[in-house]
Amino acid sequence: MSQRRKPSPTIEEMRADVVRVARSWVGTPYLHRGRIKGVGTDCGMSLIEIFAEAGVIESFDPGEYPSDWMLHREEERYLGIVERFTSRRMVDNPLPGDIALFKFGRCISHGGVLVEDGMLVHAYAPSRCVVLDEIERTPRLRNTLVGYWSCWSS
Repeated sequence: MSQRRKPSPTIEEMRADVVRVARSWVGTPYLHRGRIKGVGTDCGMSLIEIFAEAGVIESFDPGEYPSDWMLHREEERYLGIVERFTSRRMVDNPLPGDIALFKFGRCISHGGVLVEDGMLVHAYAPSRCVVLDEIERTPRLRNTLVGYWSCWSS
């Protein structure tokens, strides 16, 4: 008797999983280099762990980074981490499960997961936890948005 293979998830199913997982991180305390849901995370580690928990990527260690590196360097360290598992999405209308990136300081240094049109789940140091924010209603986000990246080409 042959076993049936479970069909691979569709892009829409993977996006839905990313959104579901991202929402489950809301309330996790902000902790530099933390990566454990409910215990602590930052905006870089949360992206890695959200996409890994959703089964889109394998979790990885991005290496050491100081909490204020973006104030002193122009090197695109954060973007380099994100681009290890995404590609720039050149559309005006990003989809749930895509990543919004922001320039705080001298380079791209913040990001979060779009969970619906204009709504972002992100680990935000000023809020001291992972929060759900509306980009257009949050001046710090609205004024620093660089663009959107995606794990999928469509």
